[in-house]
Order: sequence, then structure tokens, then C-alpha cells
Amino acid sequence: MNPFNSSLYWRVLISFCAANLLALGLGIFLTQRFIEFSTAVEINWSALAQGADQAFESGGSTALAEWSLQQRHEGIEATLYENGQALSPIRMPLSVQSSLQTWLDEKRDVVLQPWPNLYLAVQQVRGSDGQVRQLVALSRTHSRLRQGTRQTIFLAFQGGLSLLFIGLVGWWVARSVAKPVEAISRATRRMASGELSARVEAPGRRAPEELRQLANDFDAMAVRIEALVAHDRSVLQDLSHELRSPLARLHLILDLAQRSATPEEAARYFLQAEQEIGRLDNMTGEMLALSRLEGGIPGVNREPVDVSALLRNCVQRAELEAQARDITLQLAAPLPAVVSGNELLLERAFDNLIANAIKFSPRGGRVELASRPAAGKVDVTVRDNGPGVPEAEIGSLFRPLFRGSNASRADGHGLGLAIVQRVVKAHGGDIRAENGEGGGFVVSLQLPLSPDEAG
Repeated sequence: MNPFNSSLYWRVLISFCAANLLALGLGIFLTQRFIEFSTAVEINWSALAQGADQAFESGGSTALAEWSLQQRHEGIEATLYENGQALSPIRMPLSVQSSLQTWLDEKRDVVLQPWPNLYLAVQQVRGSDGQVRQLVALSRTHSRLRQGTRQTIFLAFQGGLSLLFIGLVGWWVARSVAKPVEAISRATRRMASGELSARVEAPGRRAPEELRQLANDFDAMAVRIEALVAHDRSVLQDLSHELRSPLARLHLILDLAQRSATPEEAARYFLQAEQEIGRLDNMTGEMLALSRLEGGIPGVNREPVDVSALLRNCVQRAELEAQARDITLQLAAPLPAVVSGNELLLERAFDNLIANAIKFSPRGGRVELASRPAAGKVDVTVRDNGPGVPEAEIGSLFRPLFRGSNASRADGHGLGLAIVQRVVKAHGGDIRAENGEGGGFVVSLQLPLSPDEAG
């Protein structure tokens, strides 16, 4: 899975980027305010003027320039003016230069804030030589802080706010992930302990899409597992119940065989025992096939299958059984109908339908079969002319081991139609059963044609 296609990845990335930008902006704002109002000592403009004058008198313009450079390192642009001329270079905005002469001409001490975050001071100072000079100083703060101190304060604010916001974002992301993960973990532990009804349920809208999908997939898996286990338990219960009668008969037959007076009499009992063993083997085989079909058909086992041709082969194999009961098999399958499926399973389903129709048709009767492709599907119908099924029992015909009130007319285990239904469902089809008009019983099934045929 590409992480760049994950909504969780972008959610975390955007959250951390937003946290860092917010921390940067707020850090700059708070640092400026902290420097402005809460740190160090206010600048003593008068003392600053005296210091500038002493530097000038001791070393002239060169000493004044060195003094100005030292003040610049502390965030202050300052120099002395004499007769309206700067005694050493000073950097100031053009807008300040245009108004500076007016403030110098006033010959008084002033501290102005002409623009936000900019202070201008003009201070009168009389030197030891009696000459009056003027200090002109600019500072972006009203307090004396070294540049390194400002950077330290800014980094401290920035680091603290970044840790705070990243911690909050991390907690929020971890919380949105941890809650659904814990819900999935609880449901998994419950299922592992045998509680098959355990579900994650909805993890909430704030959970990442990937975890919501994982929770839905887990619930779908749990539903499937619970259904399969319930089915297997039901089949085992029904099978254990159904096996009691043939096992009891087999036990009685073997007991009678042991008590037989002659070998011929014992041989008859052994023949009956062999028939009962065959019944048990068939029943067990059908039950195993029914359980395997619950899992569907793996994709690797699918192949093109012509339903019409397969139906003709099944009818040919059933001819011998039908002739033994003087039953006519009629097949109408003029057109090919190719589906994508498993030929062995479809063959087993058709064999069961044909065998059921023969068993419940009266001697001399007729079984009608048809295969008709239409509208992307193939319709297969099998109709006998037997007594039909009571309407109240039709809904239970596809239940494993169900035998209706007409079951006494023929041998069987009640598994044939259940197996047919599983095969049809595994192929994505549908099946229904109903009493036919004018008598008889009709089983109809629909299977989707392969894409090439449907097109």
C-alpha cells in the first residue's frame, strides 16, 4: 500500500505542519511582546547621551564610531549631531531622516514612537568644552537587550511552543488511532475466547478511514465465521441425529447375522449391512461436500463451462436409472450457455436435481429439463410430474437434512437440494422451487453467463 494514498498519512502530516506554523507565528508574537514589556531594563536615553559625548571627547569621530558599533550590537542605532550634522554614520529609515531636522531644531529632549515597534530619542548633552550636542538614537524596543539575548528568548519561546503544539497534535492523533485500535483489540480477544458474537461496531467518524475500514472488515469476517460455525454445528447435530437410525439398523443386522442358522441366511444379512454402510458413506460424503461449499469456489478453480452441454451429459448418465422406472427424460437445450465456474460442482448439482426428479416421478412418468440463455444469464429448469410439495414445506426444502412429508416415497438424506443451493450461490446465481401448474414440482436456477457470452 502506497503511504501517500493514505488519508492517515496526510492527516498526520498536515496536523504537524499546522502545529509548527502556529508555534512559529505565536512564538514571534510573544517574543516581541515579552521583549517589549517584560524584559531587561528600560533604556536610559540621558545616560546614553552622556556616554556618546564622553566617547567623542576622548577620541573624536573614530571613538564615537566605535561606541556606535557597540550600541548597534545591543540593538540601538545611535550617534551625536552637532550643528545639524552627524559626527559618525547612522542608519535610519528615509521617513525618519525627512523629519529629523524638525526635532533637532526644537532643542529639547524627546522620546517618540513615530511608527509601531520603533522608538526615536533626541537628547541634549553639553560637553566639557561647553559645546551642546544632540544624541539621536533609534531602537525597536524600549529596553536594552543584546542581540544574543533576543535570539535566546526567541528560541526558548519557539522551542517551548513547538513542543506544546506538537505534543497536543500527537495526543490528538494518538487518541484518534488508539480508540478504534483498542476496540478492534477487545473484539479480537472476545472472539479468541469463544464469543463469536463479538463485534467492533462503528469506531466513530473521527477515526481514520483506514481504521474504520479495518473495523468493518473485522465485523464482516466475524459475521462470516459465526455463520459458518453455526452452520457446522447445525449440520453436525442433524448428522448425528440422522446417523442413529442407520447405525441402529446396522447393529441389528449384524446381530442377526451372528445368530443365523445357515450361511445363506447370514449372507442375506451381510448384504443388507453392506447396503446400510453404503448409505452411511453416501450421507457422510454429501455432508462433507455441503460443508466445503460454504466457503464458495476459489477463483483458481473457475473455468468456462457450457451449461447446455453439461446438462446433456448428466441426462445421458441418468438414462439407465430412468429406464429402470420407465421414466422419460426430455431435454431442451438448443443453444450453448457458457458460465465461469467449476464443472465438477455444477455436474453434482445437476445430477442431484435429475435424481430427485426421477425419484419423485411416478412410474411411466416424465422429467422435463431446459436450458435457456437470456439477458446475461442462463435459466435451467427441472420439472417432474410427481405429487409436488405442500406449500408450507417449500421454504424448508433447501435446509440440510430436511425431509418433507413426501420423503417416504423415495430414499434420500435430505441433502440433495441443500447441495444444489450451495453450488448455485457459490457461482453467484439464484435458485427457487415451486409447484408447477397442472401438477409436478419445478426447480429453477439462474447462473450468470461469462462476460464474453453476456456481451
